[in-house]
Amino acid sequence: MLDVISVCRNFGGLPALSDVSFSLQRGRVTALIGPNGAGKTTMINCITGVDIPDAGRVDFAGEDITGLPAYRVARLGISRTFQNLKLFPRLSVIDNVLCGLTVQGGQSMLGALLRPPRVRNRERRLRLRAMAALDRFGLTELADWPVDVLAYGDRKRVELARAVVSEPRLILLDEPVAGLNHEETATVAKEIRALRAQGYTLLLVEHDMDLVMRVSDHVVVLDGGRCIAGGTPDEVRRNPLVLEAYLGRTGALA
Repeated sequence: MLDVISVCRNFGGLPALSDVSFSLQRGRVTALIGPNGAGKTTMINCITGVDIPDAGRVDFAGEDITGLPAYRVARLGISRTFQNLKLFPRLSVIDNVLCGLTVQGGQSMLGALLRPPRVRNRERRLRLRAMAALDRFGLTELADWPVDVLAYGDRKRVELARAVVSEPRLILLDEPVAGLNHEETATVAKEIRALRAQGYTLLLVEHDMDLVMRVSDHVVVLDGGRCIAGGTPDEVRRNPLVLEAYLGRTGALA
């Protein structure tokens, strides 16, 4: 589904990513882990067109997408969540989720202003899809609430719904359980497993190692902008390089 090939990214002469390569298998959950500053979010930004690699290539479904702007990457079927929530606080929950369908809107500016029947019909169809996404994440009753009055965990679910609503081919989750309690984390884990069961391909960036080990099929480890390990959760759990560079103590993944 996705091939990252020798990607490098420098900021002010300092390497954030150095010759990073890994692949994502279709229909599986791949976790990208590492300590703070390892380059995980920079990697997601390079994949989604938010940032541009200095060297290397990103291939999606056999197509070179390196350096494409974010809106073109989204149109190809890649969606994401953000480490720091990127929601429109004064818009309603459903309007935030509808933003995930803007690449499928299709109307011109004139059509949006005049709203002929075909545009109104399309808007109704998109709204039904948004409501289905809200139902998937248990947010139906909050559809018309402004996002800024929601609890933090509910906002996280809104962002997940927005990432899924367009039925993308690849979903990138950047720390989806950061700041959540144990019960909320368990709910997100259940939702990730459900997405995988439905055939979605996911890249998960997360510090919660218990979640990573429970939901991932494959784990890639970054440290200092370099890929130091990759394999099944069990293999990574026992890798001495991971234990030393990322965890710092032998029992951390036990």
